[in-house]
Amino acid sequence: MTARATRQEQTKKETEEQSVEEAAALSPRMIYEVIRRDGEEELERTKRSLFLSGIAAGILISLSVLGEAVLRTYLPDSPHRFLIENLGYSLGFLAVIMGRMQLFTENTITTVLPTMHLRTLDALWCMLRLWSIVLGANVIGAFAAAALFVFTPAVSSEVMPAIVSLSEHATGMSAAQGFWRAIPAGVIVALIVWMLPQASQAAFFLILTFTWLIAAGDFTHIVAGSVEMAVLVLRGDLGGSDAVFGFFIPVLSGNVIGGTVIFTLLAYGQVRDDVEAKAES
Repeated sequence: MTARATRQEQTKKETEEQSVEEAAALSPRMIYEVIRRDGEEELERTKRSLFLSGIAAGILISLSVLGEAVLRTYLPDSPHRFLIENLGYSLGFLAVIMGRMQLFTENTITTVLPTMHLRTLDALWCMLRLWSIVLGANVIGAFAAAALFVFTPAVSSEVMPAIVSLSEHATGMSAAQGFWRAIPAGVIVALIVWMLPQASQAAFFLILTFTWLIAAGDFTHIVAGSVEMAVLVLRGDLGGSDAVFGFFIPVLSGNVIGGTVIFTLLAYGQVRDDVEAKAES
């Protein structure tokens, strides 16, 4: 074999090796590392930054309610309208997730991974502090958006009945039903976060598809649902006790169980041996 042929063969092997490495670049352990480091950055952010970002997320998630209501109002009545109108539900999630704003249900995986990695009371306290700040800010933003819908002419009189109808459906479930339907929603949002690092250019369609599934599956989401809850509370159609104990706490609990107890623990379980082996080496 000539020297030139040898160099070409070596170059070909190097190219193939690089292709294999790129294809394996985002193995489960690498995805774990990306999300864990993102979580560490979130835990280091100031309270003000978290709070303001959470309020913005709470406001913009209202686009999910508004988008679905607009499509319900103006689409012709047909057997398939339900599936199409639920595409509007994805609008708020697209804005919040791609805008990198603080959404509580994302943090049920993002900030849990570094806490599980460190396994200290200080890390647990930082995670719970972040959760409380972000959730509170999300709810404030949700009420601000609902107030805009209810008390101003920002939303047309044609669309407002659809918003009320959607809100009545979301909060009209029993506490037990809301809890169980919140678990798949928590799993789906955590799954979105897990898949995003390798989604690249497909991130838009990833978020669109899986958040559409939340709506089409009639699952419950604590932040988007808080907008619907707030609409009825501000209209005087839903009492505070029913809102908190009949909707908010059951759905919140279901989302946390789905996102943290089920998905995050399973996701961590598949990389735990590799992570611990690397830490020991």
